Amino acid sequence: MHIHLDALGGVAGDMFAAALLDAFPEHQAGVSASIRAVDGRIACAVRAHNDGILSGARFAVSAPGVEPGPAPHRHDHPARHDHPHPHDHAHDHAHDHAHDDGHGHGHGHGHRPWSEIRAALEAADLAPAVRAQALAIFGHLAAAEARVHGIAVEAVAFHEVGAFDSIADIVAAAHLIAALGVRSWSVSALPLGSGRVRTQHGPLPVPAPATTLLLEGFSTLDDGVPGERVTPTGAAILRHLCGEDPGRGRPRGILGRTGIGFGTKVLPGLSNCLRVLVLDEAAARPGRRDLAVIAFEIDDQSGEDLAMGLDRLRGEPGILDVVQAPVLGKKGRMMARIQVLVRPESLEAAIAACFRETTTIGLRYHRVEGAVLDREARTVDHAGRPVRVKVVDRPGGRTAKAEADDARDHAGHAARARLRREAERLALTVPEEER
Repeated sequence: MHIHLDALGGVAGDMFAAALLDAFPEHQAGVSASIRAVDGRIACAVRAHNDGILSGARFAVSAPGVEPGPAPHRHDHPARHDHPHPHDHAHDHAHDHAHDDGHGHGHGHGHRPWSEIRAALEAADLAPAVRAQALAIFGHLAAAEARVHGIAVEAVAFHEVGAFDSIADIVAAAHLIAALGVRSWSVSALPLGSGRVRTQHGPLPVPAPATTLLLEGFSTLDDGVPGERVTPTGAAILRHLCGEDPGRGRPRGILGRTGIGFGTKVLPGLSNCLRVLVLDEAAARPGRRDLAVIAFEIDDQSGEDLAMGLDRLRGEPGILDVVQAPVLGKKGRMMARIQVLVRPESLEAAIAACFRETTTIGLRYHRVEGAVLDREARTVDHAGRPVRVKVVDRPGGRTAKAEADDARDHAGHAARARLRREAERLALTVPEEER
């Protein structure tokens, strides 16, 4: 399953949660449970909404007895520890600022250091996958704010994002990401917006500095509609989901569920929403798969050590095959050309492994589509010994290929060939229960 995010109005944490819950309403109870696990005072609700053009959902958060700030949203501008007035981090503090993020969300006034929020998430009774997703999203925010303010990540403290509604948005997003188990994500070009926002740090340009860092590499557009269209929380979610390939477009697939999540602000002439499109890529392309190919040349590593390194590459998760071929390089020097076939989601780890196991200092990679035939691994019994056989459905009929290693201890080519032929015949003709 692939999910494409269509940022018509923009992207914010509550819009992301609302859009996914509109498409997958069966996960609402789980989202509520995860949020309560972090703070039992917080409640969330998904409410139907129609802006006169489109219909979808809004994600609302409340916490009786907890001060949410001037309006119910969750935009996040972490603050430095070295601001000029002291704070007791054991409780939240009110700040006399308002911040309209372009989606009509004001900001809660909580002030909490990143280390405190991280400790709360680690202590909460969350599913490990949900906790990992939430920590990763918050980690992107903390890293961006540390760069903006020129401080260490551990010194970052959150003002608006420390409020209960901001934390609820991120935990909701984390729960949905973990529960859906989506293979890959993509996002449309993101609206830049325009103007200024008022924050604890004074007026800031749109996009906000942290948002700008988080969206490095993403496609953007200027649709002429002002305001802050992508919040730092929304940008952190996008960085977490699409950061390895921010330019990836929407793939081909069979369209399944869709969902629309609304913000609260009314945009001039435009629905302020985020749409999700759920695509089944496998159903659209039976027998096809997405792959990545890594290629590089080696001329300064011994054949013995290179062979060991390539064997280790073959054992890396996500690497499907490794081949080498002799080529002539500059000055007629012999080199080994290496080609690695890898699952796209494992590309970054495979690149790191190539640099670790070989002497190359540069490589090339690209994404391709592959065609595969249906195949089945069978084990047959021949003369009291098991022989593994791969049976393949080809356009002209089924074929079988015995595993050569299972004939290794047979002396003589003719004996090994007879064993393989008989094992292949058995795999093709003998019913499974009789093998």
